Amino acid sequence: MGKLKGKVAVITGGSSGMALASARRFVEEGAYVFITGRRQEQLDEAVKSIGRNVTGVRGDAANLDDLDRLFDTVKREKGKIDVLFASAGKGEALPLGEITEQHFDAAFGLNTRGTLFTVQKALPLFNDGGSIIMTGSVASVKGFPGFGVYAASKAALRSFARTWLNELKGRNIRVNVLGPGPIATPMQEEVLTKEAKEMFESLIPRGKMGQPEEIATVALFLASDDSSFVNGVELNVDGGFSAI
Repeated sequence: MGKLKGKVAVITGGSSGMALASARRFVEEGAYVFITGRRQEQLDEAVKSIGRNVTGVRGDAANLDDLDRLFDTVKREKGKIDVLFASAGKGEALPLGEITEQHFDAAFGLNTRGTLFTVQKALPLFNDGGSIIMTGSVASVKGFPGFGVYAASKAALRSFARTWLNELKGRNIRVNVLGPGPIATPMQEEVLTKEAKEMFESLIPRGKMGQPEEIATVALFLASDDSSFVNGVELNVDGGFSAI
């Protein structure tokens, strides 16, 4: 029997990378999954690659109307949510002195504001005993030059988890943050230079990037009853990157 048999999961940003790998794993373990993505062609390809028990809903997690459309679709098709993986996020490097209002608003608008309203809008559909997972980042505890705004937008999610688990304890809904380290994803290709990737790899004890499937395994743990006594943690999945 799959660890998520009969469960309904929603994964934002699920059309590529870690979130797509997690969607595949959730379906393999018995869940029905709704995924979102901003680009329809990429979303269609992701749905095709998952193959079954999946609905793709085009939308931007920073856009509240798109979030409403997502959860209207979930309500119409399944009527409930057991697992929410708020994974949509992005960050670009700009050092202090060059940060613009647009750069700040884009990072906090998607990573922080978008995550908050994704969770809030999902709550009316949530089954008691469900699991909320937010994608953080080890950048929030490392202090890498140029990533100050991105790191701060992700650090806020740890604070959300602490507050929300207390607010949701009457419904036994768990709230945790999954903090990936450097992972080989299409987004990483967009935001990191070759030199930056080599630098990050040099700081990982095993000497190579993590893979999306390694994040998916931990997402499954946090989504399933295997983590029934895990609540309010920030679980860094980074091969020891943040520990040394």
